[in-house]
Amino acid sequence: MDIAVKYDIEVIKEEARQLAQKGLVNRQQPIYTLCKYIPDHEWVYFELELEKNEFLLRDRIIDLLDHEYWEDD
Repeated sequence: MDIAVKYDIEVIKEEARQLAQKGLVNRQQPIYTLCKYIPDHEWVYFELELEKNEFLLRDRIIDLLDHEYWEDD
């Protein structure tokens, strides 16, 4: 039995934040860049959740990131 993973927008935002912090994606890249890190069979659920929350795949990753807190260097 194939169990689909359902993505919540908060999970997507957290995933984007972690990938950006690790330097795997740039905050200025389009959201569809994240598809490299989401299994193909789950991407449709990921995309549906983005659309439900009024995000477009061409929007920037930074749009997914809520307030970021920076430590002083």
